Amino acid sequence: MANEDGEGGGSVVNAASGNADIDMTSCCASCGIAEVDDIKLTTCDANCKLVRCCSDKCQRDHNPQHKEECKKFSDEVLFAQPESTHFGDCPICFLPLAIDGNTGAKLIAGANMSILSAPSTSNKGRIRCEYNEKSEVDDPVAMQQMGIRRYSEGYYGSAFGYLNKAAIVGDASAHSQLALMYMNGHGVEMDRKKAVYHLEEAAIAGHPTARFSLGSIEWNIGRKKRAMKHYIIAANQGHNKSMGKLKQGYLRGVVSKDDFDAALRAHQAAVDATKSPEREAAAEIAKQETLLAKLLRQIGVR
Repeated sequence: MANEDGEGGGSVVNAASGNADIDMTSCCASCGIAEVDDIKLTTCDANCKLVRCCSDKCQRDHNPQHKEECKKFSDEVLFAQPESTHFGDCPICFLPLAIDGNTGAKLIAGANMSILSAPSTSNKGRIRCEYNEKSEVDDPVAMQQMGIRRYSEGYYGSAFGYLNKAAIVGDASAHSQLALMYMNGHGVEMDRKKAVYHLEEAAIAGHPTARFSLGSIEWNIGRKKRAMKHYIIAANQGHNKSMGKLKQGYLRGVVSKDDFDAALRAHQAAVDATKSPEREAAAEIAKQETLLAKLLRQIGVR
């Protein structure tokens, strides 16, 4: 029986007493024993949070009757359209931050030129120290950035530690990077199931590239309709590659014309929402700075 907020999922019958109307999350879904000091309950392996069990045996015993409900709930969460990408909005101009190659510091906000430039060499050491300090107090962004930095330096064990801590508190980029580590066996044992789990967590949190990767995985194993669902969600966020995959799906008859047209409109709206005259000006400045730096290197000026 659902509670007034529509949560909780229902009731369970205690195997010993036959009593109903027990909160499914406060007692074992299989044997009905309640959670007390010496009995701890864990959620199902699929992390649907609909039921909890007191032991691995109870979870195995309950799985046949829970499996269908669990998959349905998990798919509802997985294929829900996120309100925004994991980048969110610019804290200065309040426009959505762009994706597909336009997510760097130079385009973070057209309203403040002082923060548009990439960090200079002299500032990189200071920035690393700041991330170190913030990661020590469990700042999720700092932990994620330190993890990615350590990964790029080849210190996979250290990277995993930072990224795992950031993922636990919900950082989408950390989940995405952990998926890469599990997929390639970098610093961890190669585990496709764990890689997919982290991709799904990242996608649910609004990470369009992780969503695109899930679509590719589904397509490669023949589940084309599920693949297209992922591509539609990512395209709606403004992800260009996903829009390209949808076009291929439409031409092959996997995506209907109505779904393709709707995704095309949503994609364009998402892209347009990230544009402003200030950002275009900042992009032009960044482009000119890059060309100037290249010219100076060519003539030997450092």
